[in-house]
Amino acid sequence: MKILIADDESVSRRMLQALLVKWGYEVVAVEDGDAAWEKLKSPDAPRMALLDWMMPGQNGVDVCRTLRNQRPEPYTYILLLTAKDAKESVVEGLESGADDYLTKPFNPRELKARIRVGLRLLDLEDNLVQAREVMRFKATHDTLTGVWNRGAILETLDKEVWRSRREGQSLGVLIGDLDHFKSVNDTYGHPVGDTVLREVSRRMQSEVRPYDSVGRYGGEEFLVLLPGCGTPTARDAAERLRKAVSRDLVETTGGNLQVTLSIGGVATADWPKDNPTQVLQMADSALYRAKHEGRNRVVMAGEEEHQEALHKSLQLTTLEPQNNS
Repeated sequence: MKILIADDESVSRRMLQALLVKWGYEVVAVEDGDAAWEKLKSPDAPRMALLDWMMPGQNGVDVCRTLRNQRPEPYTYILLLTAKDAKESVVEGLESGADDYLTKPFNPRELKARIRVGLRLLDLEDNLVQAREVMRFKATHDTLTGVWNRGAILETLDKEVWRSRREGQSLGVLIGDLDHFKSVNDTYGHPVGDTVLREVSRRMQSEVRPYDSVGRYGGEEFLVLLPGCGTPTARDAAERLRKAVSRDLVETTGGNLQVTLSIGGVATADWPKDNPTQVLQMADSALYRAKHEGRNRVVMAGEEEHQEALHKSLQLTTLEPQNNS
């Protein structure tokens, strides 16, 4: 554990540093509040700070307030060291964001005990954060493949379509579907099918850029979002994905299987006024054409798919309940 000491009295600071080093802690020592804040806002900041109340520049209470307002995570445990023992001073220190206080001169055994209390609280905080992140991951990712789940990838699609329109850029949208996947499940069983889905997801993720998005759109369908890609670039990316999936056999308990992928795609720059639903419909129609034309191929949406998407959008609008009030 790395602990920050901020105290303008050099003798007190050195004595405190010697104690902490003796107890096995890594110590960072500074002599005023401004230097303490610089250390606490760094990426590798200490998780615990012992701050003298009265210091040049920002005092300990000022540092507490600033830290709590600007750096909520990861949590830093703060122990104020003060010569003030009036109740109103203690309340002020705790309300500023300090977790505990110790009145000077302090007993080393008491300091050691309070530091241990802080360490236990930091462990509890870290466990809670970890549990929260696990729940967040489960809420947004497909449990089988680890890529974005349907809800998350559709939400990302909606944001990316409007962002690309706002910034005058193109978004490539691809829908990939594994060919004859039902026969894999029927012939070899669902555990083998799961192995295929995981491996296909891994291969697809290895071919996209860090800021691209891959999500499981349906059972064996994947939705891929490619910011900044027009039709030629999106087509090239789709071909790379298709080849990555089919290039090598997939090793399973049922044997080595050949897997292929059909992809339908669209680039929003070609249809700048279409909404996310229409864009998705165009990619889906292009995928249907890829299947119809023989599978294991890439088809980019054209005017036919665009008109089909507009027609379906009009049908949905017509079917919506009318407000007669």
